[in-house]
Amino acid sequence: MYHSVPRTLVSAASRLIGTRSVECPDKPRHECRGGRQECLRHEIVMVLLITGCSGIARVTAELAAANGAQVFMAGLGENCFQADLTTPNGAALALGACLAKHGRIDGLFNVAGGSGRRFGDGPLHECTDEGWAQTFDLNLTTSFRMNRAVLNHWLTSNQSGTILNMSSVLAESPEPGHFTTHAYAASKAAINGMTRAMAAYYAPRNIRVNAIAPGLTATPMSKRAQADTELLAYIERKQPITGGIIDAAEIAQAAWFLLSEASKAITGQIMTVDGGWTITSI
Repeated sequence: MYHSVPRTLVSAASRLIGTRSVECPDKPRHECRGGRQECLRHEIVMVLLITGCSGIARVTAELAAANGAQVFMAGLGENCFQADLTTPNGAALALGACLAKHGRIDGLFNVAGGSGRRFGDGPLHECTDEGWAQTFDLNLTTSFRMNRAVLNHWLTSNQSGTILNMSSVLAESPEPGHFTTHAYAASKAAINGMTRAMAAYYAPRNIRVNAIAPGLTATPMSKRAQADTELLAYIERKQPITGGIIDAAEIAQAAWFLLSEASKAITGQIMTVDGGWTITSI
């Protein structure tokens, strides 16, 4: 189901996970680091449910699978379980299918979402009721329903787990010249609040909840921006660390870190991965 992952990407992720003791055929027990020794055997790190079928979701799925995770993807794209997560029963369908295939779920990455521009999102005085409602359904409500379904499963089965929600740099660092979809920014800010509240409430149950807030990233959702030469020139200055639009692989590495055992002491955090957006004033 997954495309091959570049060796450099796998190695970077392995460094994030850290040193792991493994038993190697025909060799004494020793410490192997990541994928650097040919004798490494991948363990099943977790069963990970990812919403969304392309872009950051796809690259993260490939990276997680390369590091031993069993990955289940759900959404309306190619090569994933077909579930309309904007409908009331979409989350239950996705979770049920994941459990039917793998028997458990250890992590959830809510990537599914999108721009509401086509529905009427824009500057607040121009934003339509449909634009506001559809944008919140796409981004906040889908995450809310998936989180609720997975949390209920974990609480019922007395299981720990980890959740990673998808935020955006625009939630806390607006850009009035090129990114004026106010419903989108508001929906991502709401995800930040939901993430922190969930983390505080479920920490005693050993359930971690974090969010990741990317800057402008090369995904199918950002095709409009990628075709705008004026905007691309602006992003080169706004995201100086990456010299422009961020590669989805960069976001995937941070996401996998937050989903893996390497971040087991981290919860309630919004990790910004923005190439310098938030600290660059232009």
